[in-house]
Amino acid sequence: MYLASFLHDGNLKFGFRTTGERAIIDAIEAEKQLFPQAILPNTLQGVIEDSRAMARLKEISQRESEVSGKAILPFSEVVIEAPIPQPKRDIICLGLNYREHAVEYTTAMEEAQNLPEYPIVFTKATTTVIGPNQKIKSHRHVTSKIDYEAELAIVIGKEGTNISKEEAYDYIFGYTIINDVSARDLQKQHSQWFLGKSLDTFGPMGPYLVTEDEIERPVKLDVQCRVNGEVRQNSNTELLIFDIPTIIQTVSGGVTLKPGDIIATGTPKGVGLGFDPPKFLNEGDVVEVEIEKIGILKNIVS
Repeated sequence: MYLASFLHDGNLKFGFRTTGERAIIDAIEAEKQLFPQAILPNTLQGVIEDSRAMARLKEISQRESEVSGKAILPFSEVVIEAPIPQPKRDIICLGLNYREHAVEYTTAMEEAQNLPEYPIVFTKATTTVIGPNQKIKSHRHVTSKIDYEAELAIVIGKEGTNISKEEAYDYIFGYTIINDVSARDLQKQHSQWFLGKSLDTFGPMGPYLVTEDEIERPVKLDVQCRVNGEVRQNSNTELLIFDIPTIIQTVSGGVTLKPGDIIATGTPKGVGLGFDPPKFLNEGDVVEVEIEKIGILKNIVS
């Protein structure tokens, strides 16, 4: 299923893309039409937390042809938001998780060029999250070196600690796209990356949360980033240094993952920092991150 959070008539709702990809089904409204008793929560986060609600959503999807009227919303009538507009916890991120990006980053930052022996993990504030077509603030009072990072994001579906690689996929609810926007000068100034990664609006996400069963295991998806139409990043998730099972095993080691937790898996070569001279983002730039089988995440720098 291609799940989405969206605004309609000023209200935040959730649902899924129709089979023909022509509209969004309002899940709550569709449930009213199909079932005498309502059990769905009000948010997609609530669905992730409740297996019973997810089962109901699948039933609605299977009976899509029976849904009618105001439960079917044309894309022109809705504003797609980030799938989880207000995450409960900081986004977990992997750094330098593609070999060529690790080289371009450490070269540009004048750091040792050894590939990471263990996953590099940091977090990104929840207040970074914005949806498709929303504006990335330039924050010129604190940074002059804004960069893009196209990434596949994992959304956790059930609580777990010390998860093994063999069990990892069983804990995934689905996948989405994140642009890990970064202030490179702040990254350089501080010995950790939180500030450079966590300026407001620096976490565009969406457009869909694609359920895990839609993506073949192991995950091998093309990842591309375009700035004003120019292809900057073009790779595939099979080139991750630390694959998805390793990531989940690592971040859950002694740390409890909860439903709705978001894990960004890292970005490939081609970030603005890596060019000579660098190609940082400017006001008015249009950034598109596209991941195979998920969609296109488009935002404008303001």
